[in-house]
Amino acid sequence: MTGLLKSYCHRGSESPLIGKTVSEHFAEVAKRFPLREAVVSVQQGRRLTYSQLASEADLMSRGLISMGFNRGDRIGIWSTNNIEWLILQLATARIGAILVNINPACRAREVSYAITRSGLNCLFTIPSFRSSNYINMLTELVPELMTSGPENIRSSLYPGLKRIVLYDPISPLRTERPAPGFTLWQDLQKKAEQIPEDRLDGITASLDIDDTINIQFTSGTTGFPKAVMLSHHNILNNAWFSARELGFTEDDRLCVTVPFYHCFGMVLANLLCLSVGACIVMPSEYFDPLAALKAIDAERCTALHGVPTMFMAELEHPEFRSFDLSSLRTGIMAGAPCQPGLVRRVMDEMGCRDILIGYGETEASPLTHLTAATDSLMLRTETVGRNLPHQEVKVIDPSNGAIVAIEKTGEICFRGYHVMKGYYSDPESTKQAIDPDGWLHSGDLGSMDEEGYLRITGRLKEMIIRGGENIYPREIEDYIFTHPKVAEVAVFGVPDDYYGEEVMAWIRLHAGLSATSDEISEYCRGKLAHFKIPKYIWFVEGFPMTVTGKIQKFRMRES
Repeated sequence: MTGLLKSYCHRGSESPLIGKTVSEHFAEVAKRFPLREAVVSVQQGRRLTYSQLASEADLMSRGLISMGFNRGDRIGIWSTNNIEWLILQLATARIGAILVNINPACRAREVSYAITRSGLNCLFTIPSFRSSNYINMLTELVPELMTSGPENIRSSLYPGLKRIVLYDPISPLRTERPAPGFTLWQDLQKKAEQIPEDRLDGITASLDIDDTINIQFTSGTTGFPKAVMLSHHNILNNAWFSARELGFTEDDRLCVTVPFYHCFGMVLANLLCLSVGACIVMPSEYFDPLAALKAIDAERCTALHGVPTMFMAELEHPEFRSFDLSSLRTGIMAGAPCQPGLVRRVMDEMGCRDILIGYGETEASPLTHLTAATDSLMLRTETVGRNLPHQEVKVIDPSNGAIVAIEKTGEICFRGYHVMKGYYSDPESTKQAIDPDGWLHSGDLGSMDEEGYLRITGRLKEMIIRGGENIYPREIEDYIFTHPKVAEVAVFGVPDDYYGEEVMAWIRLHAGLSATSDEISEYCRGKLAHFKIPKYIWFVEGFPMTVTGKIQKFRMRES
């Protein structure tokens, strides 16, 4: 499995890779378990069996075709967790369209970037989320919504955008349009009747397993988020082999607290369950520790996924001991460094004895490593386990690309079915991420032991991970720099006991001017997602620099 001297590991498997599209595999599962519950949305009060979910997804697929959408079109979703999100995920895969995931915390400026960067053709959205009024933001971005019909938006700013579809997961029968240019979810359902089922089946049969069906926004080191392209083959196999590592079957019920827009939710929750006939349980539209605890108890969930802060919030909730969590067996904790003490608490206090620690990245579909229930407590708390079957991993010296010796630290690289197809319309960034031999360079630092267990020790890249959210310093820097008093700004992550990392900004003001932290925070509020707004703001006279004029952020972190 692994060399004796070098940090390289390849895991084979008795089970071959799945050579089907997501739709083909899901159809087989739905046929085997038609009456089993596929999804339960507690907040919406809705339950769908596999047969019902397949029917709903097919209806939406035909509706998309009736609106003129086809294989390769980019269809975005800007929403919290709900059944409609899941239906659209399956429907886009059924016709070969590319689902573009947009963080529900995004503001107008960030949504504009996502639409432009992905060349979006259609956007599905809910009316609002917390303080974010999506309808107002969209009419600001696309003023043509106020004057044109739903079939003829013709946005001057986004020429490829043909439709904006509104749906209300709490009041699904709403019929009023907030502006004449919005299409309603029901419009697609009605138009679906125009498309015969055999035409849909023919489209699905023509798809290829290597077709791109998902775009996730992420970033390597600097700059705005990149658009990661993932295929049927990428995400279906990642979900399927993750399910096998967890021991998942049709009898499992997963409490999903992670957001669907992220690979953790879309692949390792939704698709993982659907790949084996398990049930997806949604406690709420966004993470709520009390709702999660109630759902585990009431729905007898056998598994729970989350980032470390989510598990901590559940453990420390005042009503924690009021719930029966004895049904819990397993789950994945990932998305940020997992403290050994927290892992032990989840095992002991939540009774989730087989909780596993996962590691990966969006560009790898996303899971590359997972501990096992049979691993020792030390391995389960101090490593991220071994790579999944049919994957290769190596640790290299970033200065020359040579594989380092066992237990030596270097950059972690991946190769296999799970490596992304590339960044959408960005061949240069793709070339920087994936070398000519097909190795994806993670930018993370780690070491490997003789059995292939991986320890994460740090990051080459500057991306901040706050409570499972990937945050890109350049994006925040670019916005703060627009403040008229700011002459220079540097953003980086600093350690935080709760979130893993918090955002910090060093700011140099123009000569003779003064500002406060509150003033900068207020300037960001409403323009950046709340988790991107720096918690710590220092005003400085200058930055530590190299002789060539590059800012040394590692010295700032040490200050």
